[in-house]
Amino acid sequence: MRILVAGVGNALRGDDGFGVFAVQALGRDPRLPQQARVIETGIGGIHLVQELMAGYGALIVFDALDRAAAPGRLFLVEPELPDVHALSERKRRDFFADVHYATPVRALTLAREIGVLPGLVRIIGCQPADPNAFGTDLHADVAAAIPAAVEMALEVIAGILRPEPADAPP
Repeated sequence: MRILVAGVGNALRGDDGFGVFAVQALGRDPRLPQQARVIETGIGGIHLVQELMAGYGALIVFDALDRAAAPGRLFLVEPELPDVHALSERKRRDFFADVHYATPVRALTLAREIGVLPGLVRIIGCQPADPNAFGTDLHADVAAAIPAAVEMALEVIAGILRPEPADAPP
């Protein structure tokens, strides 16, 4: 199974760059299996969708997630994507108005709508210290979380690639 690991976020917005720095660290890790491809999409949501068109069985996304937790806290979550068919035509059009710089949720929703979103999607998120900061440096707690985020990604990848155990005979 091919697995795509994407780092999203803006490396010029402080902790919002977590995803970019985390995917770079994962890409340097010699334990990364050959079935996994890492890409840095930054804030270009359309780049993620275009890459998914190549066909992947699973997707892991590194991103900064503001959940009002302690800075550097990691989360492993399944994305909650909106049902765009429940929106009015105008709201649906607004939702997809600019996917070039789309949020991960919009990019993943577009990928689902065009039939390229893998069945297994996980987000490894990190709580930013200041979600509105500018600059190229991560807060110390966010930077310190990157090795644990890489380990988390490697564990998720290993779980995906692990063969299903055969059912034991009755």
